[in-house]
Amino acid sequence: MEHLQETDGRLDLYLPENTDNPKPVIAFVTGGAWIIGYKAWGSLLGQQFSERDVIVACIDYRNFPQGTISDMVADASQGISFICNNITKYGGDCNRIYLGGQSAGAHIAACALLEQVLKENGGGNTELTWSISQIKAFFGISGGYNLCKLVDHFHARGLYRSIFLSIMEGEDSLPHYSPEVVVQSPSFHGAACFLPPIHLFHGTADCSIPYKESTDFAESLLSIGAVVTSKLFPDKTHTDLFLQDPFRGGYDFLTACILKVVHEDDAEAQANDADAPPRRRMVPEILLQLAHKVSPF
Repeated sequence: MEHLQETDGRLDLYLPENTDNPKPVIAFVTGGAWIIGYKAWGSLLGQQFSERDVIVACIDYRNFPQGTISDMVADASQGISFICNNITKYGGDCNRIYLGGQSAGAHIAACALLEQVLKENGGGNTELTWSISQIKAFFGISGGYNLCKLVDHFHARGLYRSIFLSIMEGEDSLPHYSPEVVVQSPSFHGAACFLPPIHLFHGTADCSIPYKESTDFAESLLSIGAVVTSKLFPDKTHTDLFLQDPFRGGYDFLTACILKVVHEDDAEAQANDADAPPRRRMVPEILLQLAHKVSPF
């Protein structure tokens, strides 16, 4: 893992040991309920993918109350820009950059992606520091994409309405920061062609963000002609896909799904993925079951 000082410490890189040729890159925005997000939450994902010859760049962003949602999206976009413009210095392939996020990070990354699409579709004098054409695909893991539907749900789970609306800059801003609503708006007409393929993943036992957030977003994207897939993982909770399953070791279905996309055009990498040994268990099952019972997510 490399802590990049030139980004003021707001981006961590997880680099493969093999540096023989340029590597695909996943720019990743971690979750944390918009309040406790931190780039280090992506360390497990970074380790997993760097072992498979993929660079992972975990992007940090301001949390509430240091910032609100527009600051978070701007920070994520700035991180994406740095990756697009500088990753070749670290062995990355600038033609194989993927964008992803988990939970609140999936929401923030989706907002940054759609904001960039609107900038490029609208033309004008807006200065662009990165391009949608540089992003080969988007991965959304356990994300929330329609905040208008989630306000009451979050309130019932302890993220109180007043706090959530403060994070999102008021109730009037909810549609603007709801990717599902944005893609259905008139301002997005004609912009679907700019979107990269979208891949959405969600556990059916997710109580923090219901899995319908992903399936409904997928339906909205399909209705405008976007290329989208959604995969549901039976009985998986909000954190199973991202934390508990990697800690368990063995075969990781989410990792396999993402690698299938990232290595789609690389037969040698596909063969290496198929031959890769199962990852070792990192935490005893009894502790994972205990975490499952006490986790607020």
